[in-house]
Amino acid sequence: MPQVSPPSGRRRPFHRPQASLLLSRLQEPPKFIQILAGPRQVGKTTLVQHVADMLGDQVLYAAADLPTAPTTQWITQQWARAMARLAPAPSAVGRGKAAARPLQPFVLILDEVQKVPRWSEAVKALWDQRPKGRDQPIHLVLLGSSQFLVQHGLTESLAGRFELIRLPHWSFSEMREAFGFRFEDYICFGGYPGPASLIQSPERWIRYLQDAIVEPAVSRDVMNLARIDKPALMRSLMQLGCAYSSQVLSYQKVMGQLQDAGNTTTLANYLHLLASAWMVTGLQKYAGDQARSRASSPKFQVFDVALQSSQMQDALGLAGPSAARDHPETWGRLVESAVGAHLLNTASPGMQITYWREGNKEVDFVVSIRDRLLAIEVKSGRRTRALSGLLAFQRQFPKAQTMVVGTGGIPTEEFLSRSAADWFRDITALPSL
Repeated sequence: MPQVSPPSGRRRPFHRPQASLLLSRLQEPPKFIQILAGPRQVGKTTLVQHVADMLGDQVLYAAADLPTAPTTQWITQQWARAMARLAPAPSAVGRGKAAARPLQPFVLILDEVQKVPRWSEAVKALWDQRPKGRDQPIHLVLLGSSQFLVQHGLTESLAGRFELIRLPHWSFSEMREAFGFRFEDYICFGGYPGPASLIQSPERWIRYLQDAIVEPAVSRDVMNLARIDKPALMRSLMQLGCAYSSQVLSYQKVMGQLQDAGNTTTLANYLHLLASAWMVTGLQKYAGDQARSRASSPKFQVFDVALQSSQMQDALGLAGPSAARDHPETWGRLVESAVGAHLLNTASPGMQITYWREGNKEVDFVVSIRDRLLAIEVKSGRRTRALSGLLAFQRQFPKAQTMVVGTGGIPTEEFLSRSAADWFRDITALPSL
């Protein structure tokens, strides 16, 4: 088996930037509930416990990840515990007058809150009745693995009461700084920190990914998002979507590859649920017309290239970056998926990620905010192919800016080192050609 260069390990303590953001908000007077949401195994609990350590003993952490699903009474009990630990406001007496000093707010952290049925209603009632004076300030931090469940509860009951901190999959820059990942390592093994130390043994890495990340995400998150009449179909669609990431497949073609596939509506709904759990999505075709876009065939796109490479390595017997490099088509698909995942994970609110195709002309990704467009073509080969897709797109949409990532353009490693929002802002600020 070809050997993989081991990551150098943590060279110094590494903390994601969201930790500083959360800490700064918890040092302010309480005003909003803080929501930390993201996929499984990206370090939400680790991050919030690091922040808690910096805040000292004015913190209470509790997790709803119990053998049986807790009720809303569990939330009420944790709130009561926090209120009981609120310290009286310190004061200082000087010159015959009592002068109250600002009190460090107490912080209640509830992890895996989406596992509590009707959690948002209980939280709303407690938050609205909280003490609002300076004598008893309290912060509430909620963590959740499922985007759909967290956002569903927030939209229904907690509108106007929260701030959302998104914790996406780890970027190339983060994996490089925290674990010494090379560019080739990231393209094959993606941005999950848990199995980063296992990349010397790809088979072991694959098993960890499937057993500790993929299966819990499907069985505990996706299966709880909505009624799933065909769980085997859901799993098959997830596997196919990951394996075919960066490719456009019609639902009819997908149905032909799956047993008991049902109808296209079922597949589209299941794909939406998988996207809600940050697993794999179906990018829509950009047409400048949302109705036409919804009717298009989806382009499968994973949220982390690890989800694709684990399926491809399992099927093709690959053993790491050196083996993947020997298969140009496989390497190209992985690179394109890594770019697409980076766009999804670092896009700013309101930013749409789509693709474009007309006849045999295609653009890998189209990034848009209202009427501002950035068309991106990914090139991973040694030779620069014709850019007919970008040229055709720009003829149809003259205001669009274009960008080549990889051979003949911005190096892929450089592209992955900056956010989609940064690239979009800088490129679309240039005058159109």
